[in-house]
Amino acid sequence: MTKAHSEQKSTGSHYTPPALAAFVAKEMLKLWQPPENTRNVTVFDPALGDGELLLAVLKNLQEMDVPLSVSGYETNQSEMLFAKERIKDQFPKVATEFHNRDFLAQSADCSSQPDLFQSRRPEQFDLVISNPPYVRTQVMGAKKSQDIARQFGLAGRVDLYYAFIIAIAQYIHPEGILGIIVSNRFMTTRSGETVRAKIKELYDIEHIWDLGDTKLFEAAVLPAVLMLKPKTFGKSKSTAKFTSIYTSDSVKNARRCKSPIEALRHSGYVKTKSNGCFRVLKGELDSGRGPKDIWRISTKESREWLSRVCRNTAATFKDLGKIRVGVKTTADRVFIRSDWDDMPLDKRPELLKDLTTHHIGNPYRSEPPKSKILYPHTILGGKRCAVNLASYPKSKAYLEEHRNQLEDRKYVIESGRKWYEIWVPQDPKAWKKAKIVFRDIAEHPTFWLDLNGTVVNGDCYWISCSEENELTWLALAVGNSSFIECFYDHSFNNKLYAGRRRFMTQYVEQFPLPRIDSVPASQLIEMSKQTFECTTSDKKTELMYTVDKLVWKAFGFSDKEIRG
Repeated sequence: MTKAHSEQKSTGSHYTPPALAAFVAKEMLKLWQPPENTRNVTVFDPALGDGELLLAVLKNLQEMDVPLSVSGYETNQSEMLFAKERIKDQFPKVATEFHNRDFLAQSADCSSQPDLFQSRRPEQFDLVISNPPYVRTQVMGAKKSQDIARQFGLAGRVDLYYAFIIAIAQYIHPEGILGIIVSNRFMTTRSGETVRAKIKELYDIEHIWDLGDTKLFEAAVLPAVLMLKPKTFGKSKSTAKFTSIYTSDSVKNARRCKSPIEALRHSGYVKTKSNGCFRVLKGELDSGRGPKDIWRISTKESREWLSRVCRNTAATFKDLGKIRVGVKTTADRVFIRSDWDDMPLDKRPELLKDLTTHHIGNPYRSEPPKSKILYPHTILGGKRCAVNLASYPKSKAYLEEHRNQLEDRKYVIESGRKWYEIWVPQDPKAWKKAKIVFRDIAEHPTFWLDLNGTVVNGDCYWISCSEENELTWLALAVGNSSFIECFYDHSFNNKLYAGRRRFMTQYVEQFPLPRIDSVPASQLIEMSKQTFECTTSDKKTELMYTVDKLVWKAFGFSDKEIRG
């Protein structure tokens, strides 16, 4: 069953493929131990959809000689009735109790850890299975997002499924289990800090499957499956299993499997009939020491590799300076154009600045800017503010032409800003300084030095630096190396589709730098400068190859250990 893309985006509805539903149900029942005196097994789905998940559980429970009952919530009445019809058709003896209501609205007034003396407690279920909607802050709207954050003890930019994870805790029997399908984003983003902390507070984590870029959903969702048990007063589970599967170019010793779901039973490289090649890793969850730490897979190989890197690390990219994302206008068609020079001089805005985007990014040095941005911000009295348009008549005339579109950005006005401001302008005085810029999303890391005072667009990140600082040149060498790709994969093991990596602040600030007084580091600094100055393609390729090998050596790896 499919929905129009626009409806999926607004509701967050991504219906669970039958193969994935069957997998989640089977894994749940492997972990669930029915009490000896069980007379009735209850199953619950708070985001019912078309009923696929409940059906998968019932198919695995049908051999149990006990009464079965299923319950669920669904805001779409036609979907709810369709799910009920499917279940009644295949399991006529199963009792059903479905509600055409919003589960979160029902749960909002209840504490995630209700008082034992509370008179009205939610019903608790043996098995809870769910694929809650994925709706992020910018789709939900600021007010709804803030209300949900307040009700469920969250902070920052929240996704609707964060609240589901928390609210569900009170609906699980102490000996029950939750199998939930969510986006894998919460494990590695700053917005996921509070929900990561809540999960550890409310649950024992049994197993996480990061299903990466397996394209199990029609939409561009990178899913994860979590198996959780309610936290009890006894000893908490010390380690959780972690399995990941991501696309791989390698086919060496690849095992043939029918699908990515079947591949999860194995480890190593697998080749599927229609989905391509993948690498399956099996290890343990490394949740770090605090909520700000990302969640990642930890294997013996990765622990040993990172330990060696740590012994040869003297600083990190965080020590270079604050890492910032580029500007975000939320009205690019107004503020960003490549045809400003085609406008007559008497109409061309005065506030134009060269714009760096990912399209011109190359290792070490970018191509010349192809676009400019109308940048209506300045510094007065040491503080950032919007320019006085009266001083810039051509810019004012241009912006007035687009005033209706710009004023439609209600959130700009409501935050006390001028209607013509850029939503995220960053620091105007920093643009003139030297800065390292890097692409947000790329298959391979791409870091370059900007000495031309350009404004950086929101598809890139940047770090203010100094070309006289030797750490700047060392960072360029490390940032553009195959070593840092390997570091990324061992540390984060998180990719988007087509093998693209996310170079976000919380990742890049952890990138290591070797001792600056070591022999390889001294060579790297000098060769990094040469590579930046090089204008000959073949010579630059040769220099980058030599630099790449030196980076590995700076972190203690021999020629035989260098990954090609």
